[in-house]
Amino acid sequence: MLFSSIKLCFGYVLLLAFSLTACLNQPQQLVPPVSPLPQDPLIESYFNQSQASSYTETLRQQTRLGDNLEEIIVNTIADATSSVDVAVQELRLPAIAQALVERYQAGAKVRVIIENTYNRPWGSLSPSEVAQLPERERDRYDEFIQITDINMDGEISQDEINRRDALIILSNAGVPLIDDTADGSKGSGLMHHKFLVVDGQTIIVTSANFTTSGIHGDFSEPLSRGNANNLLKIESSELAEIFTEEFNLLWGDGPGGKPDSKFGVKKTFRDTREVLVGETKVAVQFSPISNSQYWQKSVNGLINQTLEKAQTSINLSLFVFSSQKLVNNLENQSLKGVLIQGLIDPSFAYRYYSEGLDMMGIALANKCKYETDNRPWQKPISTVGVPNLPPGDRLHHKFGIIDNSIVITGSHNWTEAANQNNDETLLVIENSTVAAHFDREFQRLYQTATMGIPSWLIKKVEKQKKECGDRLTETETSVIDTNKKINLNTATAEELETLPGVGPKLAERIIQTRKNKPFKSLADLDQVSGIGPKMLDKLSDRVTW
Repeated sequence: MLFSSIKLCFGYVLLLAFSLTACLNQPQQLVPPVSPLPQDPLIESYFNQSQASSYTETLRQQTRLGDNLEEIIVNTIADATSSVDVAVQELRLPAIAQALVERYQAGAKVRVIIENTYNRPWGSLSPSEVAQLPERERDRYDEFIQITDINMDGEISQDEINRRDALIILSNAGVPLIDDTADGSKGSGLMHHKFLVVDGQTIIVTSANFTTSGIHGDFSEPLSRGNANNLLKIESSELAEIFTEEFNLLWGDGPGGKPDSKFGVKKTFRDTREVLVGETKVAVQFSPISNSQYWQKSVNGLINQTLEKAQTSINLSLFVFSSQKLVNNLENQSLKGVLIQGLIDPSFAYRYYSEGLDMMGIALANKCKYETDNRPWQKPISTVGVPNLPPGDRLHHKFGIIDNSIVITGSHNWTEAANQNNDETLLVIENSTVAAHFDREFQRLYQTATMGIPSWLIKKVEKQKKECGDRLTETETSVIDTNKKINLNTATAEELETLPGVGPKLAERIIQTRKNKPFKSLADLDQVSGIGPKMLDKLSDRVTW
């Protein structure tokens, strides 16, 4: 009887051990803390750190909260029957590469464009080249080794490289691929697009690069959940046609063809295009713009026009923010009573060129000089700060939400470098359902953010003032009342002469011009002799009519 009891107990122990082992080998269940929001049927919104969903990563084999952006991309590619066009700064995820290869081998037309900085397969680097990699790139290479070492023997074979190096997967299959040197140059500012078009109907636009750190997280940081990014999946043949036009400009004749690809400012200027996706108005524009064009016609100009529509609120979640014209417009909106809340990635928020500093009413000098036209707000706000993210992750979003009904998003950072040098995408979507998704992401980040001016930054400013003394150069605009706009149709000559670059003769020509025909827009000012695009840019946020 005792022996039988021992056998029975032992059986329970074995069963328990087996159950525990089976449990450990199964994907962990993780219940999201919030419920999913309704999706627009034609414009779906996803976030890799969403709290409304969870998934198990295939590479790190860990279950975490968030939308699986990689799976969405792979499944969208897998649905292709005729064509897949991909333009992305960096592509390192093997599952995406394999999905492209499968469609290519099935007879679909597949084309890939990447940034030339990231066109070298990790698996092709020699030991001496690896030894010379900068620290950040060496960390990324080490991550590649972990991904590629399938049998975990500490070494990577050519077979493992062929299965896990995304660029080699594409190359071995003969998938057509170019970078931004295909125009015969050494490369554009940045080929910074992150979009794909499938069958001339489905578009994915995201802020994420197709990398582990961009979507899932860093191997060196178990708590990392990937740089905070968003992804839109849109169904619209009309919008797809516009993206295909952009892609074709970049592509030219493709690999081995004439160097007729057009990157950067070599592309012909195209104004904002608007389409209806169902009942949703969507505006799209691609960077960059030449200095010879009006800033108001640029992508940053489109952002500016959209911000001016705000009646109650503007929420910003930005990787980097350094456009002076945009922050000046935000100041005007703030003075009108619009609630402005902003988050900027910690690695950029406190640099001397960050417009987050302007919003907080503080200025940092660079070598005892402030930026030209730098303008700290006279009435600073305390609703701007930095998010507290998992170790290794960055705030990589580039979105703004206006009045909980309009979303500005894409690959375009709010900088003049993006505006004038890079190949970028910007979308403006007037849809409250889409806006609700972006607002939930913003509120998630904002609730735990560190707001206002940190004490160490105040000390740094004080130290600069002591060290620089009289050498600390104040910009001319910092002592001008720039909140007061000059009305071109009513201003006296003396008032007009307070504008940058306007002297007595030019003021008189402005007055003479308005007598013949009153000014109705900034563009009308271009008819005045002596005023060109550069001066119009300087006057854009200083005049009204």
